[in-house]
Amino acid sequence: MPPASPEPNHVPNQLLTQLEAAKNRFDPGHAALIAKLLTQLSKLTLNHPHQLIRFHECLLFLRAFPRATSHVPLLERLLNTFHQRIENLRATHSGMALFDDFETSGIAGTTMQDTLSFDVAQWLARRIPRNVEISWNDYWDDYQAERSRGNTWPRFIPLLEEDADVEANIPWTRWLDAARGRHDPLPWLLSRFAQLGLPARQQSELYDSLRLPIRWRLENLKLSRTRNWSRPRRFYFHDSPLLQRSEVSLANELTKPAPKFEKLSLAAGESALHAIKEIMVVRYRELYGTTLGDPRTVVRATLGRGVVMHFWGLPPARRLPLRAYIAGYTLKNGVPINYIEAIGLCEWIEVGFNTFYTYRQGETAWIYAQALRCLRALTAANCISIYPYQIGQNNDEAIASGAFWFYRKLGFRPGRPDLQKLCEKEEEKIAANPNHRTPPRTLKRLAEAPMFYEPFYERTAVDLALKGGALKGRGLSRAVKTPKLNPALAAEATPGPWDTFSTRNLALRITHRMARDFDADNHKIRQTATAQITRTLKINPARWTPAQQQSLENWSLVLTLIPDLARWSQKEKQDIIKIIHAKSASNEMSYLRQTQHHPRLRQALLRLGSQRTEWR
Repeated sequence: MPPASPEPNHVPNQLLTQLEAAKNRFDPGHAALIAKLLTQLSKLTLNHPHQLIRFHECLLFLRAFPRATSHVPLLERLLNTFHQRIENLRATHSGMALFDDFETSGIAGTTMQDTLSFDVAQWLARRIPRNVEISWNDYWDDYQAERSRGNTWPRFIPLLEEDADVEANIPWTRWLDAARGRHDPLPWLLSRFAQLGLPARQQSELYDSLRLPIRWRLENLKLSRTRNWSRPRRFYFHDSPLLQRSEVSLANELTKPAPKFEKLSLAAGESALHAIKEIMVVRYRELYGTTLGDPRTVVRATLGRGVVMHFWGLPPARRLPLRAYIAGYTLKNGVPINYIEAIGLCEWIEVGFNTFYTYRQGETAWIYAQALRCLRALTAANCISIYPYQIGQNNDEAIASGAFWFYRKLGFRPGRPDLQKLCEKEEEKIAANPNHRTPPRTLKRLAEAPMFYEPFYERTAVDLALKGGALKGRGLSRAVKTPKLNPALAAEATPGPWDTFSTRNLALRITHRMARDFDADNHKIRQTATAQITRTLKINPARWTPAQQQSLENWSLVLTLIPDLARWSQKEKQDIIKIIHAKSASNEMSYLRQTQHHPRLRQALLRLGSQRTEWR
């Protein structure tokens, strides 16, 4: 007797399970099997949110890592019409909450809601004006938001203070409807903020205090996660297994020639920054550099295997006080698969790298290595640091994914001796029992401090002095002379000069001084420090640009902590002036490189910012 046919609802699940397995197979006939499964699934009605999500993520992964030319039109057709499946599901009154999870949001046909920053809200309202609105039902009951309304709306509505300052049960909707007239609420409110004439940061802070919940309908928009891919100049098809982490030598990748960068036109740069905003907003993410990037600084690198990366900096008015900033994202065959961030000073950069959930089985280690190749070429950094959040500090996602071991196996080392010992104990357990899994509690401990990768770092006499003596064991000074460095050498390296450095340490030192010597007055310490450094450097900043004056003020806070600054040579002082000017130059990377070539300033920064603190 033949086996019974599976229940109708089991058929999609079985096919989806086969497709999820097939996307990681490369045996003969695998491409034909994928095409067959896609065709079969395309004809089925998937009637459960889980099924649709599984199908959607498979489609996106296969579009980023296609097996054959013939797959692309089928994948794109299924993605371009995916909104119809969502609409059909909604028509059955099925629950849609699963489509709003952090890792599954942004699918065409769904609706999203978030409290966006002013810059993103303004951009989104311009980008999709007919699809975005304020979610009033979730706003009126927010007590804190009501207090902010009372403080903010009188700027836009005449005599509202008569009501807002003294009355209870204020009819906010009547006031708003009376004030906006024929204008839609969100564009009207955003335009009022834009007309206040405040500096950009203050304008954003005032808007953000309102905590407006914004809702946007994705329908079949191109910015949905389903459709925010593009056609690459040339596809890369995978007919052999994807590169695994064990096949990637970070040391070897970083010794390759620097990538070639193409400087984009202003229009192309603006297009790239629109793209990253779309990529982020449909994933409920905002990053300082993806929101506020400077389109005049965008560069692009084509790195092989279908990978293209874009990088950019910040406009002068939005730059950090001391560190230089660069952000980026990666396209794999035209599909956005991650975002990148690097913040640094002198030869040290902290790197943030996040591969979106859908693509984490897709050559992540090799792509990460290419990101570091690009960042080293752009920044000339020799010390790469991973901030604790990236490996699990207050980040359950990183703990669950074992992010610490991803970086450790590429050659990174813990930045604290006690954590280095803990790491080595775990490695011994793994060596003795390959099935051993590091418990979450241990991973959280390992995430208490940054990790470092510095195999090409030349130790200097200054570094040795800062660490209190000569290097012991196999130091990195030897390792750098080895053309093909074993990543284990980086992992076993002795502590470096940047291990305990943080600009937070610098800022806290200055803040304590403000409280102690300036009656806790920020304006007073800034004014005094700027006057002192102006005299010491013998400069007249009256004709400097506002951005240069702001840089002078920020740097003065640090420079006044250097007791022997007045005795520095004239050239050393002139170089400081050049660094201050470069902070607001068209490209902040010139500033970063200049900080790398001022040994005495670098030594002072390391001394002032290197304290053992709790990373919280």
